[in-house]
Amino acid sequence: MQVFQQYIDGAFDAGSAQFESRDPATGEVWATMPEAREADVDRAVRAAQQALHTGPWARMSATARGKLLYRLAELVQQNAPRLAELETRDTGKVIRETSAQIAYVADYYRYYAGLADKIEGATLPIDKADMDVWTLREPVGVVAAVVPWNSQLFLSAVKLGPALAAGCTLVLKASEEAPAPLLEFARLVHEAGFPAGVVNVITGFGPSCGSPLTSHPGVAHIAFTGGPGTAAHVVRNSAENLASTSLELGGKSPFIVFADADLESAANAQVAGIFAATGQSCVAGSRLLVEASIKDRFLQLLKAKAEAIRIGSPLSRDTEVGPLCTQRQRDAIRAVVAQSIAAGAKVVTGAHEIAGGGYYYPPTILDCDGIQSPSAQTELFGPVLSVNGFQDEDEAVTLANATRYGLASGVFTQNLGRAHRLIRRIHAGVVWVNTYRAVSPIAPFGGYGLSGHGREGGLAAALDYTRTKTVWLNTSDAPFPDPFVMR
Repeated sequence: MQVFQQYIDGAFDAGSAQFESRDPATGEVWATMPEAREADVDRAVRAAQQALHTGPWARMSATARGKLLYRLAELVQQNAPRLAELETRDTGKVIRETSAQIAYVADYYRYYAGLADKIEGATLPIDKADMDVWTLREPVGVVAAVVPWNSQLFLSAVKLGPALAAGCTLVLKASEEAPAPLLEFARLVHEAGFPAGVVNVITGFGPSCGSPLTSHPGVAHIAFTGGPGTAAHVVRNSAENLASTSLELGGKSPFIVFADADLESAANAQVAGIFAATGQSCVAGSRLLVEASIKDRFLQLLKAKAEAIRIGSPLSRDTEVGPLCTQRQRDAIRAVVAQSIAAGAKVVTGAHEIAGGGYYYPPTILDCDGIQSPSAQTELFGPVLSVNGFQDEDEAVTLANATRYGLASGVFTQNLGRAHRLIRRIHAGVVWVNTYRAVSPIAPFGGYGLSGHGREGGLAAALDYTRTKTVWLNTSDAPFPDPFVMR
């Protein structure tokens, strides 16, 4: 049995209480986690406030902050195998995915390390001859970073990287579902040499940890990744402290395949889009829209690939699909699939039980042509693909935009003009053309509608963690003029 600790004000402790974490591959308890409650949250926020305004971090140059981020990047890369094993053990994500993703996370910290001393203000060509006016970019304040269990090292890096580069301090709340990797990551923050209170890492439950954190008067900005339902609570909590928010929420992303596409390539990308990470991805391409003339052929190709997927222990390098993170999640997917079949969806493959322990669910394809299938409307966060045919480009766009989400999308065609038309017409923050699920620290990422607002990645993300200060300098030696006339 492994025991994990929280990290507040540069020190590790057991938290106000503890709770158990279960291995999704077996359903067995494997670790105990620290449960932060309101007193822990308050202590963490106060430590972040203290670090922001006094002490080494407050006096540190932007270049020095960047060097600490470079050191953190090195430690993440060196410890990627250990972090990947913990993430796989606690979440059920296959080790092939966690290993590759966490190794790449180091590049996010490197990107923001280099950006730290390149966040600039501006000199304004002001319309007053006796004034010099310029702007400064200052840290927005204490950031509450709230991340879900899936891809948590990545989803924390896109918040910590830009926030630290901008000079903010943070309280990072890991999901109570599988917090082990982020609690271990706190040890790397400590080893990198960040001053006490700059980064605090806690976990706990919504009412006793999440709500006190997002409503705390010391929090200036909330960076949240999760579902729209929880996001609504976060926004309501932010009314208590008037914190700004950036929300990266769910998706029901369309994956559009035209008859002229490279079908083998499109099928591989669709497998990556819905079955990689066992479908537990906010950008999962969970709605396949395929041109009617090739629909049957494409489904047969996809069916063969889905049925060849190796399901097994997430710690095995041969496994391609592992368990879902929780039993609750598997039960919810089973229920929606059953409702969809009752509504008329046809099972192309999957939708069956997998013998043995753990929270496994098979790669599943449902043909939903001509019906209103719950599976095509609900974000399942699992390996379930809903399929609809279309006759022409206009119908493809109509089907693609028939959702309140707008995070990601994929377009597969060899027609360059068509690709450009769809890029403009699809309501989504990300459009992948003839590829899928590609990310980079250089590229902004975020959605429309119920998929949230704000962007993570790129320069824009760092600027979101700053506020502008305007400075007016009177260069004249003349006495101050009439005080009752605005200058």
